[in-house]
Amino acid sequence: MDDNQFTFENPEYKKKYRHTTSHILAQAIKRLYPETKLAIGPAIEDGFYYDVDSETTFTPDVLEKLEAEMKKICKEKIPLERFELPRDEAIKFVEEREEPYKVQLIKDLPEDAVISFYKQGDFTDLCAGPHLATTGNVKGNAIKLTSCTGAYWRGDSKNKMLQRIYGTCFPKKEELDAYLERIEEAKKRDHRKLGRELGLFAFRDEAPGFPFYLPKGLILRNTLVDYWREVHKKWDYTEIMTPQIMKRSLWETSGHWDHYHDNMYTTVIDEEDYAIKPMNCPGSILVYDLEPHSYKELPLRYGELGIVHRHELSGALHGMFRVRCFTQDDAHILLAPEQIRDEVVRIAQLFDEVYGLFQLPYTIELSTMPEDHIGSVEDWDVATKDLADAITSIGKSYEVNEGDGAFYGPKLDFHIQDSLGRTWQCGTIQLDFQLPGRFNLEYTGADGEKHCPVMIHRVVFGSIERFIGILTEHYAGAFPTWLAPVQVKVMPITDRTKDYAQGIYEKLSAAGIRCETDFRSEKIGYKIREAQMQKIPYMLVVGDKEAESGLVAVRTRAGGDEGTMSLDEFMTKLEKQIKTREND
Repeated sequence: MDDNQFTFENPEYKKKYRHTTSHILAQAIKRLYPETKLAIGPAIEDGFYYDVDSETTFTPDVLEKLEAEMKKICKEKIPLERFELPRDEAIKFVEEREEPYKVQLIKDLPEDAVISFYKQGDFTDLCAGPHLATTGNVKGNAIKLTSCTGAYWRGDSKNKMLQRIYGTCFPKKEELDAYLERIEEAKKRDHRKLGRELGLFAFRDEAPGFPFYLPKGLILRNTLVDYWREVHKKWDYTEIMTPQIMKRSLWETSGHWDHYHDNMYTTVIDEEDYAIKPMNCPGSILVYDLEPHSYKELPLRYGELGIVHRHELSGALHGMFRVRCFTQDDAHILLAPEQIRDEVVRIAQLFDEVYGLFQLPYTIELSTMPEDHIGSVEDWDVATKDLADAITSIGKSYEVNEGDGAFYGPKLDFHIQDSLGRTWQCGTIQLDFQLPGRFNLEYTGADGEKHCPVMIHRVVFGSIERFIGILTEHYAGAFPTWLAPVQVKVMPITDRTKDYAQGIYEKLSAAGIRCETDFRSEKIGYKIREAQMQKIPYMLVVGDKEAESGLVAVRTRAGGDEGTMSLDEFMTKLEKQIKTREND
């Protein structure tokens, strides 16, 4: 028997454990607040939640009472017993218990469906399961209810707002404590908080979901963009820029008007429908279609830092992670079918280079054909196999994510892992046999005949905004020196050394080093602490002694005193660090 069968190493056991805990929460709610109506309570990535309709407001004090009751239920070791009812009897069963949300759930099931329930003592819940054998299998001292937020029934703003109680649980209290410590650390690293404190970016009620870049944030963004351009030039990409607004007919041909319309911003110009682009791919297609192409030119690699707009629900907006306007670091590659494997390998090597620079390990997920798709099943099978074969040919492994491909083709998603162990989906390689055909794209093959190219859609960062949010939390705002908006702070100890400090600042600036001065009449200890709070990599402290000897006293943001040295020596060290993009 597998030693991990009954541990969280087994995803199915983990899901079953946390789903059972959500039922324990529901039972505790009904015991303490019996007037509450239950909606749904699934297991999720970091724990579980339950949506409820109640006159009681589930404040932190109330959550503590629920936790205590959940511990009691665990100690009672109540068996979970499954039983089934025909659809009509199931509806009558939940109606008698005055659970209107459960009635709606059952009515949405097929007429001939057999409905399953789980009974645990005095509590019964509609559920497909599976669950643990008893509530005693859940460790009561390793349960934590973390928060309560609002959530529309079925995610629809037209429906009633319910209360969503979030919680987490683990087989051991030590694991729960470690998780809660990570959560506290994540709060300290929250990019929205650090973004304001470090002067990087902000959000305003006047433009929900649309970020404002502040001066230092724009430096950070431009530095990332400069790196992106350098990498893509090295890997033979040609940068283009395409229009923000294009006619409805284009989006109908691409399929976006039918398959993505709810997420698009539209307008009318000269009595014609237009859309603000939610994706860059149709623009790249139009660039390719401007002139004839030969197989000798392929692959053609178009890179575009394209600004796109997508209508996201207000409740889904989250700092830089989920915005309505963002810049995709896009590339669209037109190539012959026989070039697919080599090109996917090449892209994966580029991803390795980029993620390695930021010390971001990753895993790969292969997403297959969704229900809402264009193109034949045969084309999808070929495309999916091409991606799988390419990635395995270079020794990479992947997990399959059934039915989560784009509507036009399968994809490889790259999930990076940050310094807190959290994963983020950033890079993607999407294989598209559909759009080139829909736009009648051609190239002349070696046989002199016309052929339709294949298109690869791919991004590395995913979006500049989201990647900046991820990096802000990954580094806790202490960006590597090459990326830091301010690399050096020059601080005179007294007014007597202001001129000397100014000369240092001017020499650093002339060398392209991003620096600031602090000439305020504050004690040097205060200036140092403030520079450390601003996560500035280096501080140069200059007093009478340094001015007389022509030296600088160097400190790092971690509080390290590196002693005194000449400015030239410091600059040589710093310029090497910046040029090689060291992670300090």
